[in-house]
Amino acid sequence: MAAKRILIADDELRMRKLVGDFLKKKGFLITEAEDGKAALELFFSEPFDLVILDVMMPGYDGWAVCREIRKQSRVPVIMLTAKAEEVDELFGFDLGADEYVTKPFSPRILVARVQALLRRLEDNQKDILTAGDLAIDVTGRIVTVKAERIDLTPKEFDLLLHLAENAGKALSREQVLNAVWDYDYFGDARTVDTHVKKLRLKLGDAGRHIQTVRGLGYRFEVQP
Repeated sequence: MAAKRILIADDELRMRKLVGDFLKKKGFLITEAEDGKAALELFFSEPFDLVILDVMMPGYDGWAVCREIRKQSRVPVIMLTAKAEEVDELFGFDLGADEYVTKPFSPRILVARVQALLRRLEDNQKDILTAGDLAIDVTGRIVTVKAERIDLTPKEFDLLLHLAENAGKALSREQVLNAVWDYDYFGDARTVDTHVKKLRLKLGDAGRHIQTVRGLGYRFEVQP
């Protein structure tokens, strides 16, 4: 498995080195930024798996950096701050921060939080099927296209999920009926066509992933 890349943004060299050294010992690849401006430039030019932000930095502070990151990415963000007030923590979470660590702190505890956050993210991703801009949250039964939630009926969700879980396979209408409408369903196979039509309409451009297999049924294609 490729080593995870972490961006540490803090205007204190000593703090960057302290945190970075502990993370390096655990196999993480570390990139440092001395202020918020440099952090944003690095973040939007290179891929990172997690970001550690000090709140009090010259120029763009940690809040501003977190806000800009959240406009385009859901990468995990841990905020570091000398402030312990509850209002500051709530503000950070409102901006989209995943963790909030108050200084002074144990570097080992911070590393443990980094590992737990990345592990939790990996576990969550196992329950999410993606195809281009389309994302299907299996556990939460939520479908999004370009991060915008799509309102589906329970049967439409079941249909989309079944097709996506069998990506690349040509499924007959009868197979889909048996799987989505249960084996005791004896309705018209055109029910599948009707639901697929509605599903494609709701998904917009992402509906292209549901392809018609002439004379048979449908196939879910991750690409294009």
